[in-house]
Amino acid sequence: MIEPIVLKAIIVGALGYFILPLDIIPDLAVGVGYTDDLSAVIFALFQVALYVDDGIEIQAKGKLKKLFGENVDTSDIDSKLKN
Repeated sequence: MIEPIVLKAIIVGALGYFILPLDIIPDLAVGVGYTDDLSAVIFALFQVALYVDDGIEIQAKGKLKKLFGENVDTSDIDSKLKN
């Protein structure tokens, strides 16, 4: 299991790479310029998705309810994640 600090570092690294002016493939290259940026973000999201379990989902729902009130409906997202 990946430690949360490592996941945070992966997210910060991917976002940092996304906003850096220096890329492996320059963003000015039409059609392929953002593929390296996109792959870094997708990699980070995949790593985070592997870490999410039922306890994390419950914490996230609690945070959503705290921020947006008790009427937050996550059933649509839940059904998509379970498939």
